[in-house]
Amino acid sequence: MKRILWFVVFCTGMFFAACSSANDNSSKDDFQLLSTVPANNETVSPATGSVSFTFDRGIYVADKSKITLNGSGVTDASAYGTILTVKLGTLDYGTNYTVMIDKGAIKDGSNNLNKESFSLNFSTEKRPEITGNLVTPNPSPEVVKLYSFLKANYGRKIISGTMANVAWNINEAEWVYQHTGKYPAFNGFDYIFLYASPANWIDYGKTKVVEDWWNAGGIVGCMWHWNVPKTAGSSDYSFYTTDTSFDISKAVQEGTPENTIIKADLEKISNYLLLLKQKNIPVIWRPLHEAAGKWFWWGAKGPQPFKDLWKIMFNYFNSKGLNNLIWVYTSEPNDTDWYPGDAYVDIIGRDIYNQPSAAGMFLEYKTLQQRFPNKIITLSECGNVAGIGDQLNAGANWSWFMTWYDYNRTVDPNSAAFQSENHQYGNATFWRNAFANDKVLTRGDLK
Repeated sequence: MKRILWFVVFCTGMFFAACSSANDNSSKDDFQLLSTVPANNETVSPATGSVSFTFDRGIYVADKSKITLNGSGVTDASAYGTILTVKLGTLDYGTNYTVMIDKGAIKDGSNNLNKESFSLNFSTEKRPEITGNLVTPNPSPEVVKLYSFLKANYGRKIISGTMANVAWNINEAEWVYQHTGKYPAFNGFDYIFLYASPANWIDYGKTKVVEDWWNAGGIVGCMWHWNVPKTAGSSDYSFYTTDTSFDISKAVQEGTPENTIIKADLEKISNYLLLLKQKNIPVIWRPLHEAAGKWFWWGAKGPQPFKDLWKIMFNYFNSKGLNNLIWVYTSEPNDTDWYPGDAYVDIIGRDIYNQPSAAGMFLEYKTLQQRFPNKIITLSECGNVAGIGDQLNAGANWSWFMTWYDYNRTVDPNSAAFQSENHQYGNATFWRNAFANDKVLTRGDLK
């Protein structure tokens, strides 16, 4: 009996000794950092949204204020198991960063705080160089200055923009001003009614609205929903593939009736664009947009006729002395074969609608940036997308963004509808939040 009792006492003593020893070790041994992502001193993309630290035990955040990025508080920090994830917010190109986990920032399951500090050093990639000059030969001084401005601000600031309500006005910009007290920096105009101009209801020869916008410090963009006859000899026009029999593959062939039509249209529109040149107004020119979608006639027959038409336009405009243009190609997903080539394009655009996810917007941006690393990337049209600040935080550093027009909202600035803060593509809250971000440029910032 004594032997059994002695054995129990001995074993129990061993058990408590072992537990005590383990407790002593846990209280004395500090946290061990096993690894980090990225590795220490690694170079990463500025779009990197977070870093992680893996420790030798399960951890919890004890005091988030003791976790900093270059001495300032971080966006957020959370722990799961042995991994601490630190969200970083927006990073700049070519910058050295240190994430510091100070003493007492984390704890383990026994509420032991870290006694030593931990740090992670990393740097971001240098800003991709926007190489080359404007593709337009002998560009005007004004367009060179504008392009230099775009390059200097790319990745640092984002230019705000609105689209004219259908054609030749700044109604959308006025609506934004009414609800925010600020004008967007960029206004897009459309030569959609070229076939009808000049008329008492549309005349692109009257350039005062464009001149006034430019003289007030705004940036001018122009595009062209190119209407063609629905059928041969028709007086009804359309730009939709399903509404017209107009064949782009024939239009790029010399001597065809379709070729005669496009030459006449190019002559007409170039003369209108020359009026802006004469006023020393540079134009961000975005023709033949969304071609790979094939919903417009200029994309209906595939990439080769489209590229041929782009080059016909480019060379014709150059022959007319139109040296005040910055050429924007609007890329669609899976359009690798459609790109006209670096010699014909200055900027790459993407039109995006109904994408509320900032991560989704960044993915669109990143895809284009990887494909065109030496070109400026822009959000050439948008509607119902993630907030601009959220997009910037996610790493989507577009050159500019341009919301599309809400026809019924802004067609009449004197209407009751114009007073509403609602909008089909970007309501007043969207705009106020955008302008609250110091990286978003308004027209007033450009003066």
